[in-house]
Amino acid sequence: MTLLRSTASLLFLCLTGVAGAQTLSSPLPPGAAASQPPVSPHVQGQGAGVHSPQSPIAPLPQRSDVVAWSMLTDITTRVDKKRIVPVYPDAVNALNQKTLRLQGFMMPLEPGENQRHFLLASVPLTCSFCSPGGPESMVEVRTSKPVKYKLEAVVVEGKFHVLQNDKYGLYYRITEAVGVE
Repeated sequence: MTLLRSTASLLFLCLTGVAGAQTLSSPLPPGAAASQPPVSPHVQGQGAGVHSPQSPIAPLPQRSDVVAWSMLTDITTRVDKKRIVPVYPDAVNALNQKTLRLQGFMMPLEPGENQRHFLLASVPLTCSFCSPGGPESMVEVRTSKPVKYKLEAVVVEGKFHVLQNDKYGLYYRITEAVGVE
């Protein structure tokens, strides 16, 4: 059990970027002013993710009742105290604390058929230890009732949170979530 919990913790850290992409350890590039950190819309480890054409799992179907991943992934980042932090557009900030639906692919954080805490990603996993995209393409989900794990896309509904300074490097969270058919 300890090994499983440690593996789940390591996977969570790797997937959310805490293990490398979220903390900048290298000095500023030559000529960069220390008082004004660089702004970068594309930092290594970020992005919406790409659905592989070889994937046996079908891409997300179009749905009008869910928030589009294109909205959540359309952000920029900036460097603040050696950390990469998101800069959300007004449309994303307006979603904070609202009840909404998202569809995506489950990335379990613990073993078991039924999940209460998992990541929801815009594209399916291609490898157990590879992130399918950056933190803007994943949402931490905490459910009120377990959701059965499956490889195909799922839809969850719950209270959406736009995170400003999450200790794990996450950008979004849904709480009190339920699975929707």
